[in-house]
Amino acid sequence: MDEKLSSVFWNIQQRNVGEPEFIQSVKEVLESMGPVLAKYPKFTEQKVIERICEPERQIIFRVPWQDDRGEVHINRGFRVQFNSSLGPYKGGLRFHPSVNLSIIKFLGFEQIFKNALTGMPIGGGKGGSDFDPKGRSDDEVMRFCQSFMTELSRHIGEYTDVPAGDIGVGKREIGYLFGQYKRISNRYESSVLTGKGLSFGGALVRTEATGYGLGYFVQEMLAAKNESLEGKTCVVSGAGNVAIYAIEKVTQLGGRVIACSDSKGMIHDDEGIDLETLKRIKEVDRASVEKYCETRKQAKYRRGGNLWELPCDVALPCATQNELTGRDADALIRNGCKIVAEGANMPTTPEGTAKLIAAGVAYAPGKAANAGGVATSALEMQQNASRDAWSFEFTERRLATIMKDIHDRCLETADEFGVPGNYAQGANIEGFMNVADAMQSLGLI
Repeated sequence: MDEKLSSVFWNIQQRNVGEPEFIQSVKEVLESMGPVLAKYPKFTEQKVIERICEPERQIIFRVPWQDDRGEVHINRGFRVQFNSSLGPYKGGLRFHPSVNLSIIKFLGFEQIFKNALTGMPIGGGKGGSDFDPKGRSDDEVMRFCQSFMTELSRHIGEYTDVPAGDIGVGKREIGYLFGQYKRISNRYESSVLTGKGLSFGGALVRTEATGYGLGYFVQEMLAAKNESLEGKTCVVSGAGNVAIYAIEKVTQLGGRVIACSDSKGMIHDDEGIDLETLKRIKEVDRASVEKYCETRKQAKYRRGGNLWELPCDVALPCATQNELTGRDADALIRNGCKIVAEGANMPTTPEGTAKLIAAGVAYAPGKAANAGGVATSALEMQQNASRDAWSFEFTERRLATIMKDIHDRCLETADEFGVPGNYAQGANIEGFMNVADAMQSLGLI
């Protein structure tokens, strides 16, 4: 890390004790900022780094709700409104038992730069709760969402803060949240939430957007090497929304995805993952990927298996933070992996990232590679504001164009700052420059 930034980082650590995920995300960005401060000393003088690392607002609240048996539960809700220099705060809501302030802050911090890279007028924020929707009835999820939104509603709005979905928050949850917001506000404010169902203001391609965008980004990474996805062997961690639609788009573009996983284990199908079977298991049955082998007899299931040990050309971590370790990076390098692109947020540990880059593997961070989801959320906001509805084909073309533009600007910025081919530094610097310029223009606020 640049010497000027070491003391800044130390102060950030002291102010955010007990928040390891947030500190990790800040360190990853600050390690890229040395060349920027050397070229633009004004950012040091105005303490832009310090300001961008401090959320504009952090909201923590109690969420009481009642289950089907009448038992009362108390969960904790969060919304971190990190930076609104480019537009209203924009970022998902995550419902998962692991949610705490550190995780929400790391996600919100990443969202600042991700949203800036899209070129859309949206700031960065994130929220969620330690509520676990797994195993809960629709009525229980509805009651929780209504209680959660009763408090959250006073902090959001189409010109203030526009949440979306994330882990544990899909169309069902967004529907309940929007219904309660409409009830409280007495306004049909469609663009206050994105990821809605198509019957009440949702956008085509939003469900597929993060995974599809990841596929398009990988296609551009290969094109930069004068290659294509045709015939490439790929592995994808996870079996949720991002993973499923990344598999779909990679397959459409000619790649062959041979493995995916969930929290219990992994499946290896050397003939290529059968998407229809996987979708039925995860989206309809909501079951473990182990059931995949009941239909695809040639596939192998490994409980607790590590798909990063499989030989592949392309690896796409799409599950959760810090899932791809230094040891996993060693296995990928040893087996000839050429590209790692992140579909999840910060899924590669710092050690893993360093090893991949040092070995010459093309590594794309989530803030660039998985930006298709939030970009399409912004497109949903546009449609809501204009009372319009675009076709699937039109929206997907917009998505593909945005992902190509993000890819190209990451490479151009990396070249400009003396780190050619380094997508991580290119993404960090490009995103930071966009936000920092806006912050300077708005004055000391």
